[in-house]
Amino acid sequence: MGKILRETAKPSSSSCSPSSSSEPATTSSTSITETVKGSHQFKITGYSLSKGIGIGKYIASDIFSVGGYDWAIYFYPDGKSVEDNATYVSLFIALASEGTDVRALFELTLLDQSGKERHKVHSHFERTLESGPYTLKYRGSMWGYKRFFKRTALETSDYLKDDCLSVNCSVGVVRSRTEGPKIYSIAIPPSNIGHQFGQLLETGIGNDVSFEVDGEVFNAHKLVLAARSPVFRAQLFGPMKDHNTRCIKVEDMEAPVFKALLHFIYWDSLPDMQELTGMNTKWATTLMAQHLLAAADRYALERLRLICEQNLCEDVAINTVATTLALAEQHHCFQLKAVCLKFIATSENLRAVMQTDGFEYLKESCPPVLTELLEYVARFTEHSDFMCKHRNEAILDGSDINGRRVKQRL
Repeated sequence: MGKILRETAKPSSSSCSPSSSSEPATTSSTSITETVKGSHQFKITGYSLSKGIGIGKYIASDIFSVGGYDWAIYFYPDGKSVEDNATYVSLFIALASEGTDVRALFELTLLDQSGKERHKVHSHFERTLESGPYTLKYRGSMWGYKRFFKRTALETSDYLKDDCLSVNCSVGVVRSRTEGPKIYSIAIPPSNIGHQFGQLLETGIGNDVSFEVDGEVFNAHKLVLAARSPVFRAQLFGPMKDHNTRCIKVEDMEAPVFKALLHFIYWDSLPDMQELTGMNTKWATTLMAQHLLAAADRYALERLRLICEQNLCEDVAINTVATTLALAEQHHCFQLKAVCLKFIATSENLRAVMQTDGFEYLKESCPPVLTELLEYVARFTEHSDFMCKHRNEAILDGSDINGRRVKQRL
């Protein structure tokens, strides 16, 4: 067996010594200072009973955590300072856990309970602090006000209701960190779960249920259908499930519609409607969207129903608007219904729509909608007449259609 010979290049003189002209390396980092914010609402009931507990004695809230530290609200009914002689109530926020030089921003709010939202607010947030955030040196350190509110004024104010006070406290713990440049660049591909499930449908691997629709058979997977549709879930796994869940016959639906429904369930997107129907016309696409909307409503596929409703809103036409309006009424698609009514209400469209077969279907299937249509047409006509009259009067008065005075030409 022959040997593999490797040619070793002789090092050049330039490669043996570092280049004197090479640029110095440049590095960077960023210091980020931000607040971790949280809040706690403290309700004090039986305020009148708390008076007289003594100056310097407080009622404490439950301990709550923000930014990795514990906090508590202290309310002093008789005040915190002896020199104030119980003239004021005091309110403080205290560090209730071990910590050294904890920097934080605070907000204490006494809530107005009259509904006027005239709250009493003392806040560090959303304003510039000359000396920066407040620093609490150790456990038990507090921030707040000895003279938060004069007691006599508090007891006749809207802050006290049914002998109850409500205090909201917000804490923003200041945190700093330094970030260097990322040494990696990993491109995350977009999710392709829809494609993977779609392939499962197309290959038929592991299918365990069949549907017979208008003479055609479609294979599917029970778990996928149950996960996507509560109706399929009840039909396949519920207490009232079909006895024969291996092959289920679907009535009152055409095969291309059920095929499109399955496509959406697996792929989470609509199929090519023209390819599915075999017809390259806008009418065929609209007709499929109408049937698919009804199917989506039947199987409680809300996202599919809304997609179909949106597509039908964009494709309103003379020859299909009446059947679309009937569909909107039957399946409670209120925005689609409003679009159809507005389209039909114009005089030139109304005459044309009334000549279509769809209008006859609308009269037979949804009589109450005709009453709504007439009312809508009446309102639309009245508005049009008013605008026309206003425009004519403005022009006769020497104004343009926007009401601006214009000079008459001879």
